[in-house]
Amino acid sequence: MLEVAEGAIVVGDAFSALRVALEGTPAPSLEVGDLAIVEGAPAPVNCALASARLVERIAPRRPPRARAGAAAPPSSETERALHRGRGAALAQRAAALAAVRALFAERGFLEVETPSMVPSPGLDLHLDAFAVQAARPTFLITSPEYQMKRLLSGGVPRCFQLARCFRRGELGDRHNPEFTMLEWYRAFAGVDEVMADTEAIVQRVAGALGGEGTISTSGNQVRLERPFPRISIGEAFARWAGVPADDAIALASSDEERFFRLLVDAVEPAIAALPHPVFLVDFPAPLASLARLKPSDPRVCERFELYVAGVELCNGFGELTDPVEQRARLLADQAARAAQGKPVYPIDERFLDALEEGMPPAAGNALGVDRLVALCLGAASIGDVLAFPHGWL
Repeated sequence: MLEVAEGAIVVGDAFSALRVALEGTPAPSLEVGDLAIVEGAPAPVNCALASARLVERIAPRRPPRARAGAAAPPSSETERALHRGRGAALAQRAAALAAVRALFAERGFLEVETPSMVPSPGLDLHLDAFAVQAARPTFLITSPEYQMKRLLSGGVPRCFQLARCFRRGELGDRHNPEFTMLEWYRAFAGVDEVMADTEAIVQRVAGALGGEGTISTSGNQVRLERPFPRISIGEAFARWAGVPADDAIALASSDEERFFRLLVDAVEPAIAALPHPVFLVDFPAPLASLARLKPSDPRVCERFELYVAGVELCNGFGELTDPVEQRARLLADQAARAAQGKPVYPIDERFLDALEEGMPPAAGNALGVDRLVALCLGAASIGDVLAFPHGWL
């Protein structure tokens, strides 16, 4: 119960509130925080119950405490769900997920679920995993990529997954140690088709959450007309960092630290100021990860990232299918992790076996669902669209 007034109360749940006029004299004894069960006829206006009867009052053993400041953890579940708006945000999040599933169903994708505990969480130098106590080395996934590609090798042509992923050491407005990743793959397709999927997803989710072709964030309007512009990494560095395109590509090999510093300090702020989304494409080959090199220019790879209002939403590839090259890259990643004193995770041999068996040409993408929902709702932090952000556990 949210309010008590003379002869009336306001009851509510995580999604709405209702004024209830109580019958009877004297009025039933009620206090804010009680659980009240009432019966009554709806009034024709004002979203109220008229002449309602109190059926049962349940006084909580732990009355709600005073509400905490906006930056502090909530003092009660009522404060979290009602006053902090988590109930409404979760309803909108559910609408976004329903929109994603509907789009993939229309496009003939199979929804799959792959394990969260795996023998190798990936070897990306910048991602650290949570180890799990098990009979053999096991980790929580940082991405479901290996297992989904094994499905492609087994004959599944199109699949998607809304996966729970886990990354150690990631916490902030755009990071949570546990988060939801939308990952999907198209066999016999390239990055252009997957970028088109990505545009449709952003538009569909924004529409489901009331965006109507735009996203409003920090007082700015971002238009979502398709196709979103594509800008190569070389062009972006030349335009906004004052580094010629060829030099920018070479810089990723000669001075990776400076490359990323220019990307973060010059390129990304310029992209954030644009009134439309932007795909950054054609990353330098040293940053290929699991992407294939571009046949027309092997200095770069078929990798893209989408930025909307300065938020990096996804990381997509034209997928590497050569098992020999993939093993060499994984070995190099292990060596790089060892050189930096990071945990060195095992190579997933069954993933490489699947490439040996024959993975079809494919493209895929991994998109942060929490970031997209927060962006579409104008939320400052992904914690605003999570049921239980890490700091509230």
